[in-house]
Formats: sequence, structure tokens, C-alpha cells
Amino acid sequence: MHHDINKNTKPIQFTDFKRGSVWLCGAGPGDPGLITCLCKHALENADYIIYDALVNNDIFSFAHSGVFLEYAGKRGGKPSPKQKDITLRLIELAKQGKRVLRLKGGDPFIFGRGAEEAVALRKAGIPFRIVPGVSAGIGGLAYAGIPLTYRETNQAVTLITGHDATGEMPHAHNWAVLAQTKIPLVFYMAIKHIDNICTTLLENGRSEQETCAVVTNASLPNQAVNITILKNLSQMVKQQNIQPPAIIVMGDNVDMHKILDWFIYS
Repeated sequence: MHHDINKNTKPIQFTDFKRGSVWLCGAGPGDPGLITCLCKHALENADYIIYDALVNNDIFSFAHSGVFLEYAGKRGGKPSPKQKDITLRLIELAKQGKRVLRLKGGDPFIFGRGAEEAVALRKAGIPFRIVPGVSAGIGGLAYAGIPLTYRETNQAVTLITGHDATGEMPHAHNWAVLAQTKIPLVFYMAIKHIDNICTTLLENGRSEQETCAVVTNASLPNQAVNITILKNLSQMVKQQNIQPPAIIVMGDNVDMHKILDWFIYS
């Protein structure tokens, strides 16, 4: 049956980006097409954009010509703005009556320190809005042809950070439980400590034959997917000289890459 869409829909009215407020937006894993409509709306209306290292600069084409861009990227081992200074800058600009867009790669609430910034904004009395984004652990794996869940392999998934607030391998994780579960593990920011992570998982009983994938530059034209087994994962990272940004996933669902690697044909 044919329906006249124009008679049954209303024009979308996006939330007003008010002066003196901060929007914390996720810019997705890299492909500009993966930003949300609400993020695009924020880009079009922001006075200041404070952006992170993993944001694809091509999306700034949506911003108006008078916008101010400020880089606030934090990369391991490299000189980076301190988190406290970034947060104070957001508050300062908002108090000046600016529309401030805090733009983060992936999703602001998934290992992105968005919650820390939001807490500080709340304490300072600054109105804010959270705009979720496509996290690399979801969107990046989809672009690699690796389903995060698949009925024949898993009904749950675990997202894990590869380092803690100090930059060291997290000791708060229960590595014995992570090793012994059959649930796929998706690691963010794990390249630095991949030796210790692999050794710890193997020592605690994770199968050395488990299939693993390392996805670098997820969703971008230079995306690369390297497949191996857990026993050889650390060695492969070294031999291939794999550098961040990278997502590491281990589990039976990684085998789906063999038949779902759609990205190479697109």
C-alpha cells in the first residue's frame, strides 16, 4: 500500500543550541558519514569547537565560517593538554556566552572522559547536553565485518580499556574472570600493554588458539584488519608495527570477518 509520507510526517526540529551551554558530542570512529544528525546540527551552530585527536577534521566542513577551532587531543606518550585545563576552558567559554561544542572521537561516554567533563560542568552550573556517538568498538568492528554479537557465538560482550587513569595496565580488572569467560573481549587503547595483556590472559586460562583481530584506522579509507590467534597476537602487533588508534577483539565472532568483510568491496 502506498502512503504519502509528506502527509504523515513533520519537519524535524532540532534542540536549540543555546548560548552559554556545552554540547559533548561523539564524532564516531572516523567516517564522516557516521556522525549523527544532532552532531551535525551542533557543528552548524557552535561558536567554539574543542576537539580531540581522533576526530576526522573533514566534518568541520559542516561548521560555519566564523567558528573557532581549538585542538585538545590527548595521545599516549605525546605532549597533551591536561584534562583539568580542557575542562576549565569549556567552563570559561560557556560563561562568556558561547555555544561550545566539545567534540570527541567515538562516543563521549565510552572511555572518552565525557562523564568527567560533564560532572565538572554540572558543578560549575553550566548547562550541557550529551550527544552519543558511534563508538569504535561497535562501528569499527562493523566496518571490519565483525559483528559485536551473533546468536551462534555470543549473547554478551565486554568492552575493556587497555590502560587505567595512570596510563598503566589496569589492575582493577578481574583478569582471571576475563580469561575464563567465553564472552568476546573488545579492547580500547591496548597496544601499549599488549604484551602484558596477552600474557595475563593466557596465564589465567584463555585459549591460546582463540581468534583475535586488530582493527586500525577503523572506518577510514586506510582501515586495516589483521587476524591471528591469541598465542601470536603480541608478536603480530610488533612484527606489523601496528600503531594506535586500534581496536582489539578476541572471540569466536571474529571468524565472521572471513565472510562479512564488506568494506574491501565498497
